[in-house]
Amino acid sequence: MRVSACAIRRGTAFPTLALALTMTLVACGPSSLFRSMRDAPATAYARYAESLRDAGLEQTALGREWLAASDSALRAPLAATLPAREIGEYSRSEARAVAYRISLREGQRFRAMLRADGLSALVFLDLFEVTGDTTQPFAHRASADSLAVPDSAIALLTVAHEVDRDGVFVLRLQPELLRNGRYELTMEVEPMLAFPVEGRGNGAIQSLFGVARDGGRRAHHGIDIFAPRGTPVVAVADGTVRSVSPNTLGGNVVWLSDEARGQSLYYAHLDSHAVTEGQRVRVGDTLGFVGNSGNARTTAPHLHFGIYRRGRGPIDPLRYVQLVRTRPPAVAADTARLGRAALTTAGESAMRIAPGPRDSVVRRIPRATVLYIMGASGNSYRVQLDDGTPGYVSARAVRFVEE
Repeated sequence: MRVSACAIRRGTAFPTLALALTMTLVACGPSSLFRSMRDAPATAYARYAESLRDAGLEQTALGREWLAASDSALRAPLAATLPAREIGEYSRSEARAVAYRISLREGQRFRAMLRADGLSALVFLDLFEVTGDTTQPFAHRASADSLAVPDSAIALLTVAHEVDRDGVFVLRLQPELLRNGRYELTMEVEPMLAFPVEGRGNGAIQSLFGVARDGGRRAHHGIDIFAPRGTPVVAVADGTVRSVSPNTLGGNVVWLSDEARGQSLYYAHLDSHAVTEGQRVRVGDTLGFVGNSGNARTTAPHLHFGIYRRGRGPIDPLRYVQLVRTRPPAVAADTARLGRAALTTAGESAMRIAPGPRDSVVRRIPRATVLYIMGASGNSYRVQLDDGTPGYVSARAVRFVEE
């Protein structure tokens, strides 16, 4: 078999075929391969997969397993309820990938952060949106890989994506071939935009999008955020002040153009302005001050905040600014057990799609079923059965083989 000397990064001895591959492929690391490839696919994962194919490794059992693991993880993901934290391991002895199915809402920014043990292995983190199209069921949205991380003891990879419509997404994690390692994965959401009134929070929002106005003759095209008169109103995004001209309904207003997202941000009922037309502002810059000008003269001082998107008109701004204060739960299961085999101890144990006790059951497994411990999340282990089925079981429901 002819193999490119640059196809895989430094190897470690591995039985039979893997030993031959490792001895052949030590000449150079993947960074030199990927950076020298012409017309390379867009992501580091795709470039690595292409390098396996170019080297003829997709015809080997090891190469086929790696590519098949990518596809099977994507098509049969586990579930994640955000925020989430998981500690896991990968092994040189098997080509594995893991994927998590996530529901996201318009206006949220999703963030996944992976801490891996140094850069001894390439780790690929890719986010896909489920399209519902049977011919192209997944659309790639974001990625990160350890090639982009400067040399350090700990590699921190971050994938971020701003969600412009409600949808289902899949985050896939896969290391390169022939590597051992441990990682911590954190997944969370935050609002896409900053909060528009300085020092205020979710409790100050008292009137929502779509409620009736003027006896039902019109709908409220924003949210109202109440605060004392004179409280600074701030830019929620970088942009350009498009207009500060007053109008009958809004009184003293600011129209801010958010060019990066193709939308206009509307601030109304200001007591006074702090910017001029054409001015460039950054997130957090003061645009004006809370008041009750325009048709709000009989109400308490507040900011009317709206978002208008090209081709859609007004959209609900709540999730774009609503603060998220929750933190990922701690990992309570014993992470020293990762990478080991275990047996179920109960007469029947539930293997679930996610680590929570109320999550959907993938399978019910009898006592003394062999499990391979792949990760830990909360009080559960992420496991894999002999037939490759993944899921989560309670840490209390397993006994380790050596005990």
